[in-house]
Amino acid sequence: MNARHVVVVGYGMAGARLADEIRRRDPEAERVRLTVLGAEPHPAYNRVLLSAVVAGGLHADTVRLHDEGWAERSNVDLRLDSPVTGLDPARRQVATATGSFSYDALVLATGAAAWLPPVEGLEPGPEVVAFRTLDDCTRILAAARPGAPVAVLGGGLLGLEAARGLAGRGANVTVVHPRGHLLERQIDAAAGRVLARRLADLGVSFRFEVTAARHLPGDGLKLDDGTFVPADLVVVAAGVRPETGLAEAAGLTVHRGIVVDDLLRSSDGRIHALGDCARHAGAPAGLVQPAWEQAAVLADLLTGTDPAARYHGTAAVTRLKARDIDLAALGEAHASAEDAEVLTLDDPSGGRYGKLVIRDNRVTGAILLGLPDAAATVTQLHDRGTPVPEDRLAVLLGRSMPAGAPTATSPAELPSSALICRCNAVTKGRLVEAWRGGATDAAALARTTRATTGCGSCRDTVGAVADWLAAQ
Repeated sequence: MNARHVVVVGYGMAGARLADEIRRRDPEAERVRLTVLGAEPHPAYNRVLLSAVVAGGLHADTVRLHDEGWAERSNVDLRLDSPVTGLDPARRQVATATGSFSYDALVLATGAAAWLPPVEGLEPGPEVVAFRTLDDCTRILAAARPGAPVAVLGGGLLGLEAARGLAGRGANVTVVHPRGHLLERQIDAAAGRVLARRLADLGVSFRFEVTAARHLPGDGLKLDDGTFVPADLVVVAAGVRPETGLAEAAGLTVHRGIVVDDLLRSSDGRIHALGDCARHAGAPAGLVQPAWEQAAVLADLLTGTDPAARYHGTAAVTRLKARDIDLAALGEAHASAEDAEVLTLDDPSGGRYGKLVIRDNRVTGAILLGLPDAAATVTQLHDRGTPVPEDRLAVLLGRSMPAGAPTATSPAELPSSALICRCNAVTKGRLVEAWRGGATDAAALARTTRATTGCGSCRDTVGAVADWLAAQ
């Protein structure tokens, strides 16, 4: 039987993960002949960890998802620096500047692009960087000298991660945010206030409920209330927009993303989409975990490994990846005490805020800031649908651990079933198995199991498990 030719448009996190999942199921390319077309000149990298590169915690090379020899070893026809210029669904062809490719199945993994607000004088250049790519990191680091004034547009996850990283490098950072509190989509106003105070203690200033009206090159930003923010560099983190241009031009159904069903099919049954460019009712936007789960389902379908595989949605946990700050939010974090059992802990001076939302004795939402042990506990309770212990306060403080809840400090006490890396569903038992198979340090464990290659928040725990195993 001839192998199907699958063409993947996009070599970002979703496209790279799909290629890995296909080759895990079909390592010799007996069922799928795979071509991957990447617009950037680099091998795939973990976009989630770019803020750590800006902060100086990671080097650019350490966030690569594949090395230079990956494609040859994996029987993948990889074309870098090859942006796709058009699709022809009728002829089943993909066009690039250097040639065209025929396909049996096409996967769009085109991701999303940074959105540049319509501000007078705000144009990409040496003083304005829309933070999205590895090259953007290089430009930001070249401009962000110690003591230099920097303005960050946007108080969402990426903006705050960039702001914290730049402040840690000695820049004078001001975040300009149009809403009344930070991360308004993920957390409530009380948590937003505690987070702002914590970041202020770390050197970040804020301007709330204002927007940039004009960029004055070499000077800074004039705001819509008439005030001024000095800035040698403006980092734009005001949101992203799904890259759907190719899909729209090809006549596919698009509504805030390429609309897909549970088989990740677009309105053309031979064309699939996943990751940030796709729109599925059950997939939270802008998070890596849905893309990972979609890649596994799509690989099952494209290789024929499991024709019954379906993607039904993701119950994701949002995490802020900024040094010295531990924040997790999940489920209905904005619920009030009027329609659910809600327990809160508000400790601004200690940089802590906790909110636990309970319905029918199950966790349905939470905000955990500065409470890492509670985050581990509550996430396990939420994921497993386990009844909440009677001592709710102990849960919120991380003192009532359900079976299998991981902590970064006691790997020896964890059962094998403890989920260490939520993004990649890696348990302690899987790490132990990989160690015994020859992956005898944290980096090797990451390569073998993919732990830490999602949001990166489990890096310390994986390191602790590696240290524990080395001491055996």
